Amino acid sequence: MKTIMRTALAATLACLLPATLFAATVSDQPLPRGEPRPDVATVQAWQARKFGLFIHFGLYSQLGGVWDGKRVTQGYSEQIQSFAPVPIAQYEALAQRFDPEKFDPDAIVALAKAAGMKFIVLTAKHHDGFAMFHTAQNRYNIVDSTPYKRDVVKLLAEACARAHMPFGVYYSTIDWHWMHGQYRPDNDNPITPAQADFNVAQIRELMSGYGPISEVWFDMGKPTPAQSARFARTVHALQPQTMVSGRVWNHQGDFTVMGDNSEPHEGMEEPWQSPASMFPDTWGYRSWQVRKDLPGKIHENIARLVRVVSAGGNYILNIGPEGDGSVVPYEADVLRGIGAWLRPRGEAVYGTRASPFAKLDFGYATLGAHTLYLFVAKVPADGVLHLPGVVDTRFGRGRVLGDAQAAVGSVAVDASGASVKVDGLAHAGYMPVVAIPLDGSLHVRPDAVVPGADGRVNLATAQAEHFLNYNGYGYDDPPTLYKLRWYAGVGAGDYMLVVHYRDALASAKLDVWVDGQPHTLALPTGAGAAHLRVSRDPHAEPWAMQLELTPLAPFHKGDRLPATIESVELAPLVDHGHPVTRRIKADD
Repeated sequence: MKTIMRTALAATLACLLPATLFAATVSDQPLPRGEPRPDVATVQAWQARKFGLFIHFGLYSQLGGVWDGKRVTQGYSEQIQSFAPVPIAQYEALAQRFDPEKFDPDAIVALAKAAGMKFIVLTAKHHDGFAMFHTAQNRYNIVDSTPYKRDVVKLLAEACARAHMPFGVYYSTIDWHWMHGQYRPDNDNPITPAQADFNVAQIRELMSGYGPISEVWFDMGKPTPAQSARFARTVHALQPQTMVSGRVWNHQGDFTVMGDNSEPHEGMEEPWQSPASMFPDTWGYRSWQVRKDLPGKIHENIARLVRVVSAGGNYILNIGPEGDGSVVPYEADVLRGIGAWLRPRGEAVYGTRASPFAKLDFGYATLGAHTLYLFVAKVPADGVLHLPGVVDTRFGRGRVLGDAQAAVGSVAVDASGASVKVDGLAHAGYMPVVAIPLDGSLHVRPDAVVPGADGRVNLATAQAEHFLNYNGYGYDDPPTLYKLRWYAGVGAGDYMLVVHYRDALASAKLDVWVDGQPHTLALPTGAGAAHLRVSRDPHAEPWAMQLELTPLAPFHKGDRLPATIESVELAPLVDHGHPVTRRIKADD
């Protein structure tokens, strides 16, 4: 029986434990590159937080997206130095009048808590190179170069500590001040050895003088693999339990970061985070931003939070304070609105796991330790919520979180899955959440490709679940494929498996996993079809054969399938191992 709880735990362990612990274990999931890494308890605590606050605040906040009296419409406003462009001497002179006297760290932490956020990340240094902390590496920082003369990173770190709020820092590995204003349009500057040394010195300062750092949110640049590894090691050498973002690049991060305002559309087997801004055009403060439809913006971010959490990730939502340090009232109201929705529904978000369903026609789901949570984005006309594929599962009586008036019927289970009727959802507010307790484990039968009339199963690549490597060599480096997974609706017995492929390099091999057991398959160079005899194990996967293709195990983050897979065929073996003969139909 496929048990969702068991599967999720196995995935977590395989992704998160150090590679040395897996030296004798064959796994269908990528191992981390390099050590040390945060331990399993740290990563699970990080994953459980689900919702956090990003803060983009720096010299650029004073300009509000305006230079020389004109709105700068190209690029994000925190990158106005590059996009205006602002001459470097004039940009540096902004520090002489940067005095964010209205920056109130305790109020910001209180706002984050009111929003239901469980962690905060602040820009310690953005691409402009101006440090919002007191660095000894140069005087281009908020203490030495401004009338404010206070360390903003320290102020917020101390406020977070007082409130028991995990605190992290953003750090850009490119630095226009160091590079004397040299920009590249995609911020993909290579990192010189001297600049890498400078970065390491500042990273050491941040990891040494600001208390526990929950995560370091590296960003941009094109470091070499050795530089990425060095940055990650520098963090972990001083704070082994700090999570490093995937934008340290070259697959050296502890968690994957999606693109700006992006969410994944495929399976994710490691911790990941989706970063979002209030408006897609900027992260830093933009004075001329049109801010309207407050309820719509609140609903937009609730929906994004639900989608991300339902897919198993963390959602980090940004605010951009004004140059005086004050929070934009509209943005504060958005956060409070999300918090008001979360207060009666938080149990469906925090500490939950990804939806056990590939798709739900009414919305989304998360899975708690003993409860299934259903987020209803589209209320069915008949009030019935369908849960496809549920088998051998006992449910208790459900309830609608935060709404005592809505009535939840008993859950019925039949051959198609489970269903439950809920009355009163149309009046339960935005995105109502139905909580259904579980008596034991939840079991969901996967969608399976059924055999044709001749008993063969044809598995197209488009039918597979795709697992991708993210955060490779820079922001625009496309993700690469490391795993394909299908379910085939076949019974016990032996089968001839044929993998059709192209673009295989010399000596290419992959692992074929059948019901959890690996079989190595060699792929002759170029294009062709490789054959392998396999056996079905209904005890491991009773409802359908689970078939996966991966690099040779053990493999690591960034490793990819060694060829382009076009399709896979399965044919039952009969008559002493010969494939079954195709039946001839009357119209052939």
